[in-house]
Amino acid sequence: MFLVLYHQIYLPMVIGMLEKKDSLSCPPSTQWTSDGLEKDLYIQSNSVTVLAMDGRRRWLDIKKLGSNGRGHFVFVTNLAPCSGVRIHLWPEKHHSPVQNEVPAGKKIVEVTSKMVQIPAGPAPKQVEPGSQTEQPPPSAFLLLSPEELNGFSFMTISVAPRPTISGRPPPAASMAVGQFFNPEEGASAHSTARIIRSSFAPEEIFLSEDHPLALNLTFSASLGLLPVILSLKTAGCGIKNAGDQMEAERNNLCKLRCFPPVALAWDSVSGLHIIPNIYSETIVVDSSPAFWDSPEGTDRTTVMILADPHCSYKVTARASLSAAASRFFLLYSSEILGFMVAIMFFGLMRQSSAWECDSSVPSILSAIESNLGLPKPFMLLCFTPTLLFLAFLFFMTQQKPPFGTFLLVTMICYIVANGFTILLILSSKLFLYSVAILHVFIKRRWQSWGDGAQSAFLRRFFTFSFSLQSLKIVQMLKNNPNIIVALATLPLVCLVHPAIGLALLLLSHTFHAHSNLCSFLSASFRSITQKKDFYKSKSDGLQQLLPLDDSPTAPKSFTDSQLELFDCRHGIMILHLLTTLMFVPSLVAWLQRIGMGQNFPWFIDSAICVGVILHGLFGSQPNVSCCISFKLPGRRGREVGLSFLYLLAGYYSFISSMALAPYRALYAMAIIGYICFASSVIERRNMVRGDVSSRRSRKHSHRH
Repeated sequence: MFLVLYHQIYLPMVIGMLEKKDSLSCPPSTQWTSDGLEKDLYIQSNSVTVLAMDGRRRWLDIKKLGSNGRGHFVFVTNLAPCSGVRIHLWPEKHHSPVQNEVPAGKKIVEVTSKMVQIPAGPAPKQVEPGSQTEQPPPSAFLLLSPEELNGFSFMTISVAPRPTISGRPPPAASMAVGQFFNPEEGASAHSTARIIRSSFAPEEIFLSEDHPLALNLTFSASLGLLPVILSLKTAGCGIKNAGDQMEAERNNLCKLRCFPPVALAWDSVSGLHIIPNIYSETIVVDSSPAFWDSPEGTDRTTVMILADPHCSYKVTARASLSAAASRFFLLYSSEILGFMVAIMFFGLMRQSSAWECDSSVPSILSAIESNLGLPKPFMLLCFTPTLLFLAFLFFMTQQKPPFGTFLLVTMICYIVANGFTILLILSSKLFLYSVAILHVFIKRRWQSWGDGAQSAFLRRFFTFSFSLQSLKIVQMLKNNPNIIVALATLPLVCLVHPAIGLALLLLSHTFHAHSNLCSFLSASFRSITQKKDFYKSKSDGLQQLLPLDDSPTAPKSFTDSQLELFDCRHGIMILHLLTTLMFVPSLVAWLQRIGMGQNFPWFIDSAICVGVILHGLFGSQPNVSCCISFKLPGRRGREVGLSFLYLLAGYYSFISSMALAPYRALYAMAIIGYICFASSVIERRNMVRGDVSSRRSRKHSHRH
């Protein structure tokens, strides 16, 4: 674990620094003179501490202190490398720090230049001159592996003397801590299940005094997807009878002795993240795991904590659900939107299939609920496109994403997309029903009020409106509402911006859905009223007041036909609403460029959006399924219709969403739109010629 951390975090940073330098040694301007052996200190423990710039050199026996598995060395300090502190490796003990005075073959190696600078937190404030201050945060650290220490017997840590400048305040507190340690003693691995469970039961690790300076935490789930709140609470710092003191006083005393902890989080995509003064922080890496093009290793994050071994700590790690939710939607919002489009295609597929089979057309909500059934529908509409996409990656590309995490996140995105789609359908349905009920109620009250003595003005108004409706152009527009919508939307899509034209198409869908729903509610209220009057009078004569196709022997009642038309229009409306949402970022950018010179939309974009408009104009009626029919290739090719096209469009949208290209769903929608337009033109031409296909003689005899 530590080797991975060492090779992935430390070495690239050191190599990047050394490439900018010509030599490993410090510049000549920072050379120090030897002040005699009496200033040398000999460290007998595996830890060394520097609390001031005392101008002394500390000797560490590598073979003695680095035994018992403690072959790694870590050093943290706030002193500037070269000018404040220097570190040398010695093949044998020698009194002189100058390499030229060492016999040949006994070369001293300076490793000061291998120290890596890290951003430090705010420096502690000194209350008054001469008083003790809090330990400053480290600004550099050094890691040496056993391979780098091999062949050397001693290490020296030379600290520069304290600078004295007249008229200036004393410098901030100085500190440096080094330690030979065993990386396995401070290692801890956290699985994905353990991280998720920590959101309810936080993981706790107790670090006693003289613990390893470097604590390694490995998270099996990327912290870019599951951020973790990491807190280090000081439990003690060698002060006796600390239990009799207040906790706040104990923390203040420990801050005078131990430096603030530092966390270094490594991600294979975003690199190194450094969090200074990490007493309680949410660790998040800027990574994008579980994508199809994610390289290997993105599904895990390694964190190294540098904590003072003179203090004991209580380390608490727990997953942040709020941060995880925000990161999830930030990373996978486009994938979820693409899945929502695929879900709507699958719902329209079930509606078209019911029409083709002469069955009752279900609502779009019922269709989506049926598609979530286990095992067959869910396997067909979710696992099948996923396996197709994985097979494509395996045989056609070199990308090998982490399949376990990729499948898990894909399933979660698909389930979340279903939930959002159902909420969108329910909220829009509630809105449409509320407006339609209010409209029908006001209309019935208006009609009852108009039948009174005060209806002279209303009669004139209705007479005038009827005369306008009798005009030929008004009748033509009323019988062909698609002409108005096409004339309004197509120029906007081709010449202005696609989102504006699609917004007008949405208004058209809303108006037609509202009209169908009002007709359904009016017919339902009228039928209920007439049935009540029928049972009250017990007369058969009133039965003639019912509409002809509301009789039990009719294939479809007028009420049912209007409800089916509303359900089909409602599904198309939700699909085109999601399509419009895809253009919102482009619309915002377009609005910001107003006045800076505008360009027409690209031809391919205009062609795609025209296809979407045609899908809304000619694919919103359920009877379009009667116009589209073709056979699959083969001797026993099955005859399929619009439902098969919606199935293919759903598969294509699903796979495109996993490939982070949800906009490609527009291609499938545009193709279906052109097919619907061509089929409608051919069907109308055949009707004009009298060559009406037998497909038109279905049981769905609706009055549209």
